[in-house]
Amino acid sequence: MGRRQNDSEPSRFISLSFLLVGLISCALVYTVLSVVLNPNISSKGSNFESLALTEESSDGGCCRGIEKLELWGAAVKWGSDFKFNSSKECCQACKAMCTGIDGPCLCDTWVFCGNKKACGSKFGECWLKKQKDVFAPDRQEAGDPVIWTSGIVFGKGEGIVGLETEFGTLHIKLFPDCAPHSVAYILELLTLRHCAGCQFHRAEGRGQLWDAEGNHIKKAPFGPPFAMIQGTLEAQGTSFKKIPTEECPYIRRGSVAWVGSGPEFFISLANHQEWKKAYTVFGSVLPEDMEIAEKIAQLPTKSDVWNNINVSVLEKPLPLLVRRLKARQGNLNKM
Repeated sequence: MGRRQNDSEPSRFISLSFLLVGLISCALVYTVLSVVLNPNISSKGSNFESLALTEESSDGGCCRGIEKLELWGAAVKWGSDFKFNSSKECCQACKAMCTGIDGPCLCDTWVFCGNKKACGSKFGECWLKKQKDVFAPDRQEAGDPVIWTSGIVFGKGEGIVGLETEFGTLHIKLFPDCAPHSVAYILELLTLRHCAGCQFHRAEGRGQLWDAEGNHIKKAPFGPPFAMIQGTLEAQGTSFKKIPTEECPYIRRGSVAWVGSGPEFFISLANHQEWKKAYTVFGSVLPEDMEIAEKIAQLPTKSDVWNNINVSVLEKPLPLLVRRLKARQGNLNKM
């Protein structure tokens, strides 16, 4: 956003002016993106605890966990003899035991004690564990205040859930190391017998603005249409609590991300670098299932206006179910 410069301003205020303009511009970008995807972001509560995030890797990968959470399970590395200075190092040690081409990881859970005062002699302990069922990890439910930080690791071919619709099932690879709070909520949904209220309600194809691989056509506008399908993952009869912001990479074709703090979410049909890094991405659709997302995007829609933004909403919302699925082969090995 441009600004007319006033030459008569004292030079000592120029830097401050640029800073203020930058902050205002960032706020406007965030506001516009929020409007594009959802004009009515829900603020309802959830039974999933909103806990502080731990560190993330700066090398392009993620190593996040949830504080004040102690996951149990069979130990493959005893923390009393295995210590680090950060939760990231503990997480990476677990990932190092999960390098197979496919199949279960030797370590799928890490537990770290990183508060010197609270941990005392346990400070730095890194427990690497193996769950009987990583989709339903054992956890401490009662007892002394929890001093631990825990995280989950899915190997290649693991951590797949399905969004089941009448047009087919979208297989989603979850990212617990990048979005642990988000994935914990999805695992909660798997425990429900139904997901009444979960649905897709907005559908916009790529039009002539992006090619089949999701690349933006040169000199074309960026929407509408906005090349995405949008819905909600809030089951009726359950409470929802805002999910904190987690890993926000560039949106790519297949990215599954929250709108704001959820439960509104979207699946992108294109690469949206113009959206900057504004949304928590908690999973990705397997490439071979993107044709199902494209099919949903072509369902009958009607025009609507969300805060002066033209959008296309489905004439008939499309119900979906969140299902636990067995691992699949093919492109799954790359995820």
